[in-house]
Amino acid sequence: MDVVALAGIGILTGMTTVLFGFGGGFVAVPVVVWADAALGGDAMRVATATSALVMVVNAGFATAVTPRQVLRALRGSGALLVLLAAGASAGAAAAGLAPAGPTRWAFVAYVALTIVDLLLRPGFLRPRTQPEESPGTPRPLPALLGAPVGAVAAFLGVGGSVMTVPAMRRAGHPMRLATALANPLTLAIALPATAVSLFGASVPAAADAHTHLAGLVDLRAASALLLGALPVIAVLRRRPPRIPDRTHAWAYVGLLATVMVAMPLAA
Repeated sequence: MDVVALAGIGILTGMTTVLFGFGGGFVAVPVVVWADAALGGDAMRVATATSALVMVVNAGFATAVTPRQVLRALRGSGALLVLLAAGASAGAAAAGLAPAGPTRWAFVAYVALTIVDLLLRPGFLRPRTQPEESPGTPRPLPALLGAPVGAVAAFLGVGGSVMTVPAMRRAGHPMRLATALANPLTLAIALPATAVSLFGASVPAAADAHTHLAGLVDLRAASALLLGALPVIAVLRRRPPRIPDRTHAWAYVGLLATVMVAMPLAA
């Protein structure tokens, strides 16, 4: 896949970072699998590692430009952040050793189960309170869930927002706040996952496939994706679009469905 095409898709990762708190992981994984198809069975491992690096930069930048009063909702979440990071380190190490086929289908199954949960269980599409009228203070996940959330998110390269956003949404908070707080939580997962990926295993077939890897990270693909993403994050954080809360929630589900369909087609 050409650099211009990757940069164009990077624009989409920037939008998902701001609007959905994804940091780019859900979009980046199938795209990098497609871009690095020449690596064969190793493409999924490279995709999850590259996704982690993209999420570090995207989520870090998005967090830096988020209003301080929003980030204050994470005060007292030190234990959660530490456990997210610990789980992410284990998940990234496991991803470097896991066979590609089962990992790819685990990604698809994870997204599919999440969509079913969001559609059928009350609280996400049908909030218990009127979030726009009484948003309250968003609450992050309980600290004890940090390790499993971090491990699953890093193993699949998805960043964790698919767990954290619904949790805060079900507490009755609007999408705009839930997605904003997902970025610092994603950063806690993506930082250790990226470190493990950069200094962990390598891919012997990379030289033959003309792929520029640092550890398991495709630097060329990551750079192109970030080239498209960062300007979009800056613009959308400065001028956030006004999206009705219910429409925002349905768009979140729609994006997950699109990624679920795209992943099996990436080859």
